[in-house]
Amino acid sequence: MTSPNIKTTHAFTTRFGGVSSGIFSTLNLGLNLDDEPDNLKENYRRLCDAINISVDDIVFSNQVHEVHVRTVSDDECGKLFIPGKPQADGLVTDKPGVALMVFIADCVPILLHDSVARVIGAVHAGWRGTAYDIAGVAVKKMIVEFGCNPKNIHAAIGPCISMCCYEVGNDVADAIKETLGGETLIAEQCIRHLTQTNGHDNEKYSVDLKMCNRLMLARAGVCDILMSDECTCCSNDKYWSHRFTSGKRGSQVAIITTGCNQ
Repeated sequence: MTSPNIKTTHAFTTRFGGVSSGIFSTLNLGLNLDDEPDNLKENYRRLCDAINISVDDIVFSNQVHEVHVRTVSDDECGKLFIPGKPQADGLVTDKPGVALMVFIADCVPILLHDSVARVIGAVHAGWRGTAYDIAGVAVKKMIVEFGCNPKNIHAAIGPCISMCCYEVGNDVADAIKETLGGETLIAEQCIRHLTQTNGHDNEKYSVDLKMCNRLMLARAGVCDILMSDECTCCSNDKYWSHRFTSGKRGSQVAIITTGCNQ
C-alpha cells in the first residue's frame, strides 16, 4: 500500500505476494528471522520489481528500539544481504537513488518526504522510540543536516498495532505520558486506563502509538500527516503481528526512495 501525500516511490508491504512458507508465508522481508536465503532473495526481487527499484538501492539498519537517527550515504547501497549493519531506528538521506527501509511487525512505520529539498526519511517507532520522540528527532535531523523546512515535509504513518490491541503496563504508559506532557488532555486522548488495582505497578493501559507519533510530528512542525487506520494485530491475516503470533512471524517493511519520481 502507498500514501497519497508521499510523492516519491514508497510502499508499506503486507504478507502477500512472496514465496516463503510456514510462519514466514509468504512475503517475509525480515532478514534476521531464519527464513530461507533463496526465498528472501526472491521476495526482495518481487518487491523491487513492484516498485521499480533495484535491490542494490536498499539500505537499512539493525533496529534496537532506541532514538538514534542516522544519515545514509550512497556508498551503503548494494549491501542488502551482507551482515553487519549499524544500529539505528531512523534513517534520512538526500542521496539520489537510495531506498531507505525499516522492518515492522506491530511497531509504527513512518515515512518522511521533503519534495522541495529532496530528502527522505524512514522511521521505526516502538513504544520506546515513541517515548523518546524518534519521529521528532528524525524531522529535526532533516532540518539541521539538509535545511528542510518542516512545512515541506510530508509524513505517512503506516499500518501498525492500534489502540484496540495494544495493552501495556504502567511503565510504558508513564514513559509516553511524560513525553506527551503528563496528565494533559492530549495524553489522555492517547492513553486509556483499563484497570484500577491496589498498586500502580499492576495497572493496565491501552496506548495509541499512531496518534502519539502524529502529535510528535506536528510538534516538530510537520503539517501534512496521513495515518493508516489499519491494525496489524486485528488484521494478522494481512500483516505480521509480533503480539498476535508471540514472535513467531515474518516482517513487512516500509520503504521510500529518493528516486526519479521526486
